[in-house]
Amino acid sequence: MGTTLHWPALVTLATLLLLFGCAWYVGAARGRYKVKAPSSTGPEEFNRAYRVQMNTLENTVAFLPALWLAAIYFSPRIAAAIGAVWLIARVWYAFAYAREPRSRGMPFVISNVAAGALFGLATWGVLTSPLW
Repeated sequence: MGTTLHWPALVTLATLLLLFGCAWYVGAARGRYKVKAPSSTGPEEFNRAYRVQMNTLENTVAFLPALWLAAIYFSPRIAAAIGAVWLIARVWYAFAYAREPRSRGMPFVISNVAAGALFGLATWGVLTSPLW
């Protein structure tokens, strides 16, 4: 494995840390607001925490394959840079949503543009690969 694949690997590890942080946030909110599992609704503050976790998880499912396909078939460094933008935007999104749900718009757009760019680069890289 080339050393340049370490960059998308670092973005992947940071994404796993984000997912762990979101899960911890929901667990703490369950305790704070007395929402017992398996319930997924409660006071608005808990609902926000839960939606942050679920929305981040939903987006990660598409982000990680796009990141790695773009890294392997296009450019590891460019994929990692765009992945870092996605990651920063998702962290921003999490804090914005937790604070005031209406303020999540800009980080939501930025993270989706970054994910779309990775998908585009992955598609281009796979379709133009000399391995065909």
